[in-house]
Amino acid sequence: MNIPKSTIVDPLDQTQDQGTKQTSVPLGVLKEMNAGILVSKGSLWHYCQEPWIDGYEIQTIGATEARILWGQRSLAVVNAKEIRDNLFGHNAFREAKIYDLLELFAFICPTISCAPSLLGLSEALLLGPVDRGGAISRVMDIVTILGQRCKDSDLGFRLLAQAGIEALAKLDWPWAPYLSARLKETQIPDDFQRPDPLRVWTLLEEWEEGPPRPAPSHIVLDFAEVEQALKTKLNDIGLDEDRPEQSQFAQGVRSLFDPKWMPDQPQFLLAEAGTGIGKTLGYLIPSLLWAEKSGGQVWISTYTRALQKQIWQDTKRLIPDPKAHEDQIAVRKGRENYLCLLNYQDRIGALTMAQFGLEAILLARWIVYTLDGDLLSGDRPSWIEKLKPNPLGTHSPLSVMALIDRRGECTYGACPHYRVCFIEKSQRRAKTARLVIANHALVLSQAALDHYDKALELPITPHSDEHLSVSEPALSRLIFDEGHHLFAAADSAFRTQISLQEAHELRRYIRGPESAHKRGRGLESRLKDLLDDQDTEAKTALKSLIRAASILPSDGFSGRLKLMIDKGDETDLSQEQSQAQGPIEALMHEVITQLMLRQDGYGAKLPYSRLSDSGFESDLYPVMSALKEAASEAAKAVRLLELSFTALVKALEQKLKTMAQTSEALEIAHKSILFSRLEGIGRGLQRRARHTLPSWRGLLDDISLDQDDEASREKKSLFVDFLSLQTFQNRIFDVAINRHYRDPSLPLAEVVIKPAQSVLVASATLADPSIDTDNDQAKDPFSLAISQTGASHLLMGARTLRIQSPFQYAHQARAFVVTDVPKDDTLSVALAIQSLFMASKGGGLGLFTAISRLRAVHKLLKPALNEQGINLLAQHVDQWEVPDLISLFKSDPDSCLLGTDAVRDGIDVPGRALRLLVFDRLPWARPDILHRERRTILGGKDYDDALIKARLAQAFGRLIRRKDDKGCFVLLDRGSPSRLMKALPEGVLIQRLSLAEVVSGIEAFLA
Repeated sequence: MNIPKSTIVDPLDQTQDQGTKQTSVPLGVLKEMNAGILVSKGSLWHYCQEPWIDGYEIQTIGATEARILWGQRSLAVVNAKEIRDNLFGHNAFREAKIYDLLELFAFICPTISCAPSLLGLSEALLLGPVDRGGAISRVMDIVTILGQRCKDSDLGFRLLAQAGIEALAKLDWPWAPYLSARLKETQIPDDFQRPDPLRVWTLLEEWEEGPPRPAPSHIVLDFAEVEQALKTKLNDIGLDEDRPEQSQFAQGVRSLFDPKWMPDQPQFLLAEAGTGIGKTLGYLIPSLLWAEKSGGQVWISTYTRALQKQIWQDTKRLIPDPKAHEDQIAVRKGRENYLCLLNYQDRIGALTMAQFGLEAILLARWIVYTLDGDLLSGDRPSWIEKLKPNPLGTHSPLSVMALIDRRGECTYGACPHYRVCFIEKSQRRAKTARLVIANHALVLSQAALDHYDKALELPITPHSDEHLSVSEPALSRLIFDEGHHLFAAADSAFRTQISLQEAHELRRYIRGPESAHKRGRGLESRLKDLLDDQDTEAKTALKSLIRAASILPSDGFSGRLKLMIDKGDETDLSQEQSQAQGPIEALMHEVITQLMLRQDGYGAKLPYSRLSDSGFESDLYPVMSALKEAASEAAKAVRLLELSFTALVKALEQKLKTMAQTSEALEIAHKSILFSRLEGIGRGLQRRARHTLPSWRGLLDDISLDQDDEASREKKSLFVDFLSLQTFQNRIFDVAINRHYRDPSLPLAEVVIKPAQSVLVASATLADPSIDTDNDQAKDPFSLAISQTGASHLLMGARTLRIQSPFQYAHQARAFVVTDVPKDDTLSVALAIQSLFMASKGGGLGLFTAISRLRAVHKLLKPALNEQGINLLAQHVDQWEVPDLISLFKSDPDSCLLGTDAVRDGIDVPGRALRLLVFDRLPWARPDILHRERRTILGGKDYDDALIKARLAQAFGRLIRRKDDKGCFVLLDRGSPSRLMKALPEGVLIQRLSLAEVVSGIEAFLA
């Protein structure tokens, strides 16, 4: 008998289990494993040799003793990877049997994300904080609770667990005997067949196609019903305190849903809602109310994955019933986020179980229980890949990059997993949901593609090549949270780039992978069973396209470019080795030549020994003659490729028309699959033939002509064209010709804002806090936001709303500028940050504007802080992903974290865990070509000031998250102008003091 799918339930579904009782640990649990317990605490370690004995003894040992134990004694630990790194670094070491609680947790609770630490596990199991000295007993509690959960779980879970345990027992997985013993205490009917622990796609539910969404009713929400809905919903989730600022914000959102009265003029609101107002619930509740009454749909777009996840969690609180929540709320991300089941099937087919068996079993269990299959930012703990040591340095066949969907690979209806595909499921949920939680990149690129499709009168199909195709009403009501990032997102969505990497990806899309070890399918493979003997025109066009794709870079382009540049210095170079393969590579060689000649202090040769990972940039104009000639040849080749694409598109369109007229003999289901596959392939071809390649050709034609007539000057005033080279570890990673809108808010307004019915752009930092409208009515604090969100291109502009934070910053925060630390002296900066972190006794976040300085400071800080029992985490040093670093930091109030912009934008740590924020220097905008050109049209020096004030305000907003928070803001840049410090909230006391005085001030304020 097969496993019943209805019984597959995650045993730690916290929507059903509201609490976890601490269970007394059976004395035999660790005795039968003969394992001691080792817990780290800075440079010291807590060790219990025989935890199963009543009155067990806890020893405090040093790192040397811990290293000896690691090689001699079976140990139960939390996060063995981190312990290995702390004890041994990159040195060789011996290891006895290690029982990592993270492995046990990931097996029993495959879709619960938590910080990879003892505190993180405790929080996930609802056990509360770990008492001082209680770490050893907490380890035993967690082991017992997880074993009990496995024993008490539903039959389906136990059957799949038993299959996985038996497979892992053959690999000598330490936890296998313990879990096997727990399962033997349960009754499993003899007639139930255990499923295959890896081929789990057979256990997934199939998606269902729903009816099309009707047009929404045009209704007007009144003041009273929004106020009542807000009050009721907040009471339901236990937030019954009076929040007048939140009510004011919700009423502002209410007016967005009024009908549109003017062409190209949506209901548009720019709203700054200070920290602590409850902005998310303030727009979610009116949005749900309008969607319920009108039958319409609202798209909510964020910039960071962390906020996207947080909004989804908030909707679960508002809609506690799981079925109702699934029906009403959808999450949409780019297809590169999702697991491809066909990739997974291929990978496990060639898997070395001895090396990657645990990773494979844990991944398979996640596949069964995951909500949406999102590998990058969903419910899969990102630390799973790092659990086991990899002494051979072998690249994991189950890495995220090996498993996600790649552009051009999807076979849609021909895939054996099509009916259970995670991407297809998410697309269908988004069609019928009331609220769709997406991100800026997806929304903007989708709007641009839909706009382009309408202009060409292309059919809308359910199989976009990269994103979900949506009808116009789906993007009619838009809420952009984290709106201060909208300008950057628009810049990325509407740019044109001709790069080696993108050209190579296009070749791969057409011809498939040309190396035996790479998976994928070219167009010939994907169309093979769709074209018959009568499709001579399509077959001819396909062969022509495959030939034309030879102009694009093939594998190894980086090495060939290096040989071309170094020609003359290398010996025994063949003619084939030292020449470009195709006009695109030749073009990029000339790009590098012009780029390097225009770098101060460099000659025409690329000095690999002096390359940094930041790369280089250069203006495109005036264009050197050799680059003009190369661009002309590349334009001819791209035009030929474009014609081949177009011919194949027309042939496939004709086949679809013929099938529609003469396919009576085809079975309905078979016809549907053929149509979906042809439409999916055809849509990808159309986009490349009528959008990507024409934009490339247009840019190349402009370069080859480089005219100085009025039309050319107008185009140059509209765009910023420049060359760039990206490097990594002294090697060329990518070379590109870039075209950006000088003002990306122009296409944002035309393509996204004007067609919409209503748009909200919300953030805690939209207005310039230094502008006092009471005393200076000539200045608008929203001027930068108006220019960057497209509002300046609307006839009626946008309404603005500004609601101050309810926090008492004068009592909750202090700000310091340190006056005696030279910011360019790394040692002085490291010692200053060390003193500050020790003054706060942890809970410190250090923000850097350069990765190199972060790494240098971390190297100096780590030993000293360890001696004080303060764990130091660092982005770009530790191998954890940013969400894991933030989780670790959040779970340990005595830890500290170093990071860059990604940490600043992604962190949400209320309470004591973040009580000190230190900037190594003012976060000026990077002085690149784009910034240089944009500041000329957006205000020059005032634009620079506005950007840095926004960054300071955003960072400060991370420090105080609740009414009972206290925190200190420190800037190690004694030259900081006073005018920029006005970015901090009104009432914050800003003092310029010596380092010693700042340390004393922090100790006194946080005491």
